Amino acid sequence: MTGANPLPVTVVGLGSMGRALAEVFIDAGHPTTVWNRTPAKAAPLVAKGAVQAGEVSAALAASPLVITCLTTFEDTRSVLEPAAATVSGRALVTLNSGSPADARGMAAWAAGHGARFLAGAVKNVPAGVGAPDTLLYYGGDRAVFDEYRTTLEVMGGDTVHLGNEADLAALYEMAVGAMLLPALVGFFQGAAAVQARGLEASSTVRFAGKWLDMIKSLLPVYAEEIDSRDYTDAGSSVNLFLAGADHDRDLAEETNVDTSWLAPLHDLVQRAVEAGHGDHSVSALTELLRKPEPVA
Repeated sequence: MTGANPLPVTVVGLGSMGRALAEVFIDAGHPTTVWNRTPAKAAPLVAKGAVQAGEVSAALAASPLVITCLTTFEDTRSVLEPAAATVSGRALVTLNSGSPADARGMAAWAAGHGARFLAGAVKNVPAGVGAPDTLLYYGGDRAVFDEYRTTLEVMGGDTVHLGNEADLAALYEMAVGAMLLPALVGFFQGAAAVQARGLEASSTVRFAGKWLDMIKSLLPVYAEEIDSRDYTDAGSSVNLFLAGADHDRDLAEETNVDTSWLAPLHDLVQRAVEAGHGDHSVSALTELLRKPEPVA
């Protein structure tokens, strides 16, 4: 807990996110032990008051709560394996990327070595760690979450337990993260298009932000349509998006910008029309994304 006797915390992995996590624990008064495969990365944290462990086993032994921030679950297991005996009885919280299957494998590894386990994700950039509105969500042992919640909230005020299944954070991470690359590439395409007219990409930022706000406002509507599988109340129809494909091609020709990344999306829209969804809400594309259940 925080307060008169802040809980000791260990942070394993000191990339940009791991360093940010360790810093907020130090700033909050938690005795903080750190370890990294490249020891020099710990120097700024040691200067702020962290204790640098020479071996990962010593890092694990230093605290009842161990937070790992490595790239993948495989990296995490690789780092912890030599000190597996030390993890027993500790709360192990992983904050890394990976698939739900990877998370389940990590949970099995942790259980096999006597650790209490949560797999989580940080939904912000390193500079946002510790902010009241920074979201972190976790899947796994609810008792661990409840016991250490106050300490976990040091990393971000919007702290959520998704359920006892250890793979839930990875599932939501990938489900929500699927929006990132298409949205960014769309912005990059627009930036290239306005630059083709001699304008600066920065001139689009205000308008792109408003566009994203509008999209955000539509998500609850689309989610309700998808959950009910009722697409008949079409604010924006599939046919409307099909017509927009011609506009994309015209823009590509005029600005000499490569828009070929949109071809699979245009194909998805065309298939939705052929499946009878032309007058339905664009959220009906979800029906095309669902693969049929395998025949037993």
